[in-house]
Amino acid sequence: MKIAIMGAMREEIDPILATVGTYTSTERAGNVFYESVYGGHELVIAYSKIGKVFSAITATVMIEHFGAEKLLFSGVAGGISKELKIGDLIMASALCQHDVDITAFGHPFGFIPEGRLMIESDPQLRSLASEIAIDMGIDLYEGIIATGDQFVASSERKEWIHKTFDADALEMEGSSVACVCQNFAIPFFVLRAISDTADGGASDDFDTFLKTSAQVSATFILEMVKRLEN
Repeated sequence: MKIAIMGAMREEIDPILATVGTYTSTERAGNVFYESVYGGHELVIAYSKIGKVFSAITATVMIEHFGAEKLLFSGVAGGISKELKIGDLIMASALCQHDVDITAFGHPFGFIPEGRLMIESDPQLRSLASEIAIDMGIDLYEGIIATGDQFVASSERKEWIHKTFDADALEMEGSSVACVCQNFAIPFFVLRAISDTADGGASDDFDTFLKTSAQVSATFILEMVKRLEN
C-alpha cells in the first residue's frame, strides 16, 4: 500500500525520516517528497510548510502524482480543551476551519457553500489508533480540531473557537488536508501532539515543546504504518 505521511514543518517529519533511515527525494510543485519503504508499505513523506494553501497543494501532489491510498498527518497543535496538557496526543474525529467567515450571507462560522462545516476522519484509522494507544499504554484523546491561517496565542480567541466549534485543539493545516482527501475519496487520519495549551503563553510554549511533541506524534504514526494491512 502507498501511504502518505505529512507534517507542516521540517521538525514534524524529521523523526519519521530518521526512523525509516533510507529514502529517495523528488522535487515537485515547489516541495520535496521523500519515498521509502517501512513496515511493508511504500511511503511518501513531506512537510508542506505552514498554512492551509501549502498543505492542500502537498496533499494533492501526494495523491495525484505519487498515488497515495491513505494519508496520515503527524504534527503538533495548540490545546484549547482544559483536559489537554503539553505532550498529550489527540486524533481528530472531525476538522473544521475556524477562520472562514461568510456569516454576512446567513451561513455559520466555518461553513463554505457546497462544502461541509465538519469533515470526519476515517473511522477505521481511528479505531486502529485506539487499539495502538491501549497496547502502548498511551492516553489518546479524540475530538474536533479547528484549522485556520493564524497562530492563535490569545486566550480569548481560543475560548471563542472552543465554544463556536466545540473544538479541543487548533492548528493550521488539518482541515485543508481533510478537504483534499474527502474530494479524492482518500481515507485520512490527523494526529497532533499538544505543544501549547489554552492558558496563554502559546508562542513560548510552542518553541520549547515543538521537537519533543513532534517526536511523540511521529512515533505513534509509524506504529500505525506497521499495523496497516496491505
